[in-house]
Amino acid sequence: MSMMTYNQVSVPSFMYGTAWKKDATAKLVEEAVDAGFRSIDTANQLIHYYEEGVGHALQALAKKGVTRDQLFLQTKFTSTNGQDHRTPYDADADITTQVNQSFESSLKHLHTDHLDSYVLHGPYSRRGLGREDWEVWKAIEAHYAAGKTRMIGISNVNADQLSELCNKATTKPMMVQNRCYASAGWDMEVRQICLDNDIIYQGFSLLTANPQVLADSAVRALAKKYNTGVAQIVFRFSMQVGMLPLTGTTNGKHMREDLTSESFTLDASEVRQIELIAVHAGR
Repeated sequence: MSMMTYNQVSVPSFMYGTAWKKDATAKLVEEAVDAGFRSIDTANQLIHYYEEGVGHALQALAKKGVTRDQLFLQTKFTSTNGQDHRTPYDADADITTQVNQSFESSLKHLHTDHLDSYVLHGPYSRRGLGREDWEVWKAIEAHYAAGKTRMIGISNVNADQLSELCNKATTKPMMVQNRCYASAGWDMEVRQICLDNDIIYQGFSLLTANPQVLADSAVRALAKKYNTGVAQIVFRFSMQVGMLPLTGTTNGKHMREDLTSESFTLDASEVRQIELIAVHAGR
């Protein structure tokens, strides 16, 4: 798997996402790393993630010789409005305390003394950034300044919010993780801001959010041409337009197949063709 260097941090080009894995989390993370993944995404949010399960996998992997320094670990702070009653912090505390408690709890879950990337799971409001968002960001910046996380970022963010964060934050985000819809030009507006501000764009739900692309005859023809699957065409395309893709597959065979996405290169015209498929279909 290729690496990109950002801020003197080696970032693997493909990430394994652990949402919705529940009790199977540890087994699947171990399987993904055995298949070749070196980058793991999780969150301290029990509704959708089992962060502790990722930690169990990391302990098992260490015994096999895959040590912490070989892995890129990313987790998230999830605000009370994204949690159920099982918050990993005191839900009545001030926001800075919530972030600090959640961060420390993540370090414990993952059996590590630092994170590679720490991400705000989503802004508090759908439009703009409010007081809470700025308080969270300040708390996240403090962990970065203290060297406890090597990168910081934000997820589920729109273009206006991201612009505001880039313009006003003391430390700009280095990662953005969004669900990526082909019908919106594969999140073109947000990706452009990332490009202009030297931010790594992580795309998730690349397959599940875009069934029309996987069914498209042109994409099927490309899969045939490159002797691969339609999923690998989408992942390769995403890499070539500058994304860091996530896959959350629970199938060992698909894990290995997804990692072959870097074994071929699409022509510029083919990249353009995929970029426009869903935009046309969506009209």
